[in-house]
Amino acid sequence: MLNPLSQYMPAALLGILVVLPAQAAGDPVTAPYAAELRAVDPGFSGFSTAQGQALYRGRFTGGKPDTPSCTTCHGDNPRQPGRSLTGKALAPMASTASPARYADPAKVEKWFGRNCREVLGRECTPREKGDWLSYVRGQ
Repeated sequence: MLNPLSQYMPAALLGILVVLPAQAAGDPVTAPYAAELRAVDPGFSGFSTAQGQALYRGRFTGGKPDTPSCTTCHGDNPRQPGRSLTGKALAPMASTASPARYADPAKVEKWFGRNCREVLGRECTPREKGDWLSYVRGQ
């Protein structure tokens, strides 16, 4: 059967449209955040890569003064390695450069707990976590 969108876009892009929503629905890392959001907002339709990028690049005043943004340690380009304030090398944040980085939901949540408090001065919301993951995993 011919896909009705095939007249408007190349087959390679059609594959992306079909695969990405299915992966997102079964993603063990972001699924709990999406479920939490759907519980309070039945109209929730997905995470925003643009909002995730704004969170990654934003500067905040609520956290530690020496870590006002994610880029302080992780750099402007999430595909490149970063360096902690103590000088420890940090693997790139982007999934394309560090494919196993977001494989364990418990580890992801652990790092959100620590880094959100240090940068934002508070816990990240489920939407912020999903948006941020949407951005760095798409890099």
